[in-house]
Amino acid sequence: MLTAEDYQNGQVLLIDKPLTWTSFQAVNKLRWEIRQAFKIKKIKVGHAGTLDPLATGLLIICTGKMTKQINTFQGQDKEYTGTFVLGSTTPSYDLETDIDQTFPTEHITEDLIHTTTKQFIGTIEQFPPVFSAIKKDGKRLYEFARAGEEVDIKSRTVSISEFDITNIDGKNINFRVVCSKGTYIRSLAHDFGKALNSGAHLSVLRRTKIGDFHVDDAMSPEDFIAKLS
Repeated sequence: MLTAEDYQNGQVLLIDKPLTWTSFQAVNKLRWEIRQAFKIKKIKVGHAGTLDPLATGLLIICTGKMTKQINTFQGQDKEYTGTFVLGSTTPSYDLETDIDQTFPTEHITEDLIHTTTKQFIGTIEQFPPVFSAIKKDGKRLYEFARAGEEVDIKSRTVSISEFDITNIDGKNINFRVVCSKGTYIRSLAHDFGKALNSGAHLSVLRRTKIGDFHVDDAMSPEDFIAKLS
C-alpha cells in the first residue's frame, strides 16, 4: 500500500481514460481522491499528453516530484488504434460535431486504401483541427470554432513511423498508427479521406502505447480509487 509520502515523492500512474472524460477531469479526480485518502492539502498531479474526450486509452498521470518528468513522457512516440468512416466529414474531424459534407466512395478499393497509407508514413505537414485545445492569441482553437469565428491555423511537422489498416468493413476502416508527439489522428482521418478523393472522419480512437508504457498495464480511475482505500 502506497503512502502519502510515496505520492509526494512521485508516482507514475497508468490510467485507462474512459470515454467522454477530459484528461483534465482525470487529473482532477485522482488529485482529489489522493488528497481525501491521505488527508493532505496539496499535491502536484499532472498528465503527460492530452486525450480528446471522445478517445479512450492510456493516460500517464504523474504525482509529486515525478511531475518533473512529464515533458520526457510527452516527447515519446505514441501508438493509437481506431476507426475512420469514409464518405463524410465533420467540422471537428470526429463525432463531436455532426456530418457537414458527404462524398462518393464507389471508386475506393481495398488496394487503394492500403496504398494510400504510404503517403502518410515519414515526416509530414499536418493542420491541427479547428476543434482543438491549441492556443492562439490566448484562446483555445475550439473557442474560436464554437463561436463560429474564422482563425488562421499554421501547419505543424509531425512524424508517422507506422500506419497499418487492420480491417475494412464497408466504409469503416480500422487502423493502427505509431506517431510522434503533436500528431492529430483526427487530422490524419481528414487528410486520408482527401487523399482518397473522398472524405473521412474519426469515429473511434484509443491510445494503446506511450513509449514503453502500454494500456494493458493501465487501470481504470475506479480501480485506482479502490486501491487507495
